[in-house]
Amino acid sequence: MKHILFAIALLLALPAISQNDPAAKALLDKVSKKFKGLTTVQGNYSLTVTTRAGKPAGKKSGQIFVKGAKYKITEQSMQILCDGKKVWKYEPAANEVSVSAVDNSSGAITPQKLFTNFYDKDFLYKLNGPVTVNGKKVQEIEMTPTDKRKSFYKVYVYIDEAQSMIVSSKIYENSGNIYNYSISNLKTNAALADNLFAFDKAKYPGVEVIEQ
Repeated sequence: MKHILFAIALLLALPAISQNDPAAKALLDKVSKKFKGLTTVQGNYSLTVTTRAGKPAGKKSGQIFVKGAKYKITEQSMQILCDGKKVWKYEPAANEVSVSAVDNSSGAITPQKLFTNFYDKDFLYKLNGPVTVNGKKVQEIEMTPTDKRKSFYKVYVYIDEAQSMIVSSKIYENSGNIYNYSISNLKTNAALADNLFAFDKAKYPGVEVIEQ
């Protein structure tokens, strides 16, 4: 699950960009401004993993819900819930949930950071221009992490310019794997109850709770 939050947004790296591209910043700023004006966001995501040689290495899908500092990510093998104060990671196969406090450090990754202006501090970026993804014309932004200790070395982010929304991303890991994410059925400002983002132990009889 470590890349899921990035999927719902962005990341990357490349040899050396002396400064950030103003055109890329303008587009990213529009995405950030729109996200900040939304009360809730929800949608489906899909992930396909390929090797450097182009061979399939995995596939999964899930849903994401975001409401302010709260979020919920679900897929068949894992659920992550955050109520703004605590984070629960539930594994259905083991009927086990780990609980930890929200990490408020500058290096922590949350959907809020991914959709807002995190890029100014942590990345160098440039606008590559229009490309076609899944039959739709989108803008491609290439980003480079300033911290070379990251597990990935390159990320491409694809933005629907008319909607000012990220629709897909591609993450290149140092290991050689390539993670391709896409977002569909995006809904904004829908009513989402606060209890959607908290783990209810009563709904999972016998669940093992691990405090971290």
